Amino acid sequence: MPEVISEIASLRVRLEDLRRKNRSIGLVPTMGALHAGHAALMHAARRENDVVVISIFVNPLQFDRPEDLEAYPRTMEDDLRVAQDCGVDIAFVPTAAELYPREPAAFVDVPALTTYLCGQFRPGHFRGVATVVMKLLNTVQPDRVYFGQKDAQQLAVIRRMVQDLNVPTAIVPVPTVREPDGLAISSRNKHLSVEQRQVAPVLSRALDAALRLIENGERSVATIRDRVLPLLAQCPQVRVEYFEIVDVETLVPVMSVNGPVLIAGAMWVGSTRLIDNVLLEGEGE
Repeated sequence: MPEVISEIASLRVRLEDLRRKNRSIGLVPTMGALHAGHAALMHAARRENDVVVISIFVNPLQFDRPEDLEAYPRTMEDDLRVAQDCGVDIAFVPTAAELYPREPAAFVDVPALTTYLCGQFRPGHFRGVATVVMKLLNTVQPDRVYFGQKDAQQLAVIRRMVQDLNVPTAIVPVPTVREPDGLAISSRNKHLSVEQRQVAPVLSRALDAALRLIENGERSVATIRDRVLPLLAQCPQVRVEYFEIVDVETLVPVMSVNGPVLIAGAMWVGSTRLIDNVLLEGEGE
């Protein structure tokens, strides 16, 4: 099993000893309920670092709905077994009181990148994400930190935070892991009923359809949306929250595809919210 550490001071002492031995450190931040997507992050960290640290912490700051925080699965024993199978050395498992010993007054916010996409519908979410990731980076001081491309807006926010605040850590993106039918793997998938699970891959199919239209020469975002949104409308169980094509750097919606873009969508299937995206690089004039 990984070495389990729950106190910040103890973790710092342990990692400082490893740094004195010139060991490189990779960090995989998680909220637990580990699945194949997390495993891909841990395997990437294992390949590229001498020491792999995983954090398991359900961060209250990033939940805009208290019921979501309460319902988030806590599966520590299973998570530690997954971490062991992926070659993790240290599991940092702080309590909320350890990371937030008093009501926080200082936060990290990247509002320029959170106006659209998920940020439009989850007020305060990315401020909570950026704040806890900065606390983890300050605690672990890793050489590299690993995030999944599935959470593309989160990845963009963390990249910009690290750049703007001169954090000496490399951000390593890891491609989205999918089920055979294309559904992006997520801890939320377990909330889907059998019927809802059959419907859920429609989002990845819609993203792929938009990507094919662009690859075949379509540049008008309005035309792409007119062609793709009916695919989602065919499923009465689905409520689309957004389906956008945005600039890959600013995450601002574009009207025409003339450069790298992110095609991103979020939808509700019953009471379960699913997100997904595909990245188009190097397109345009």
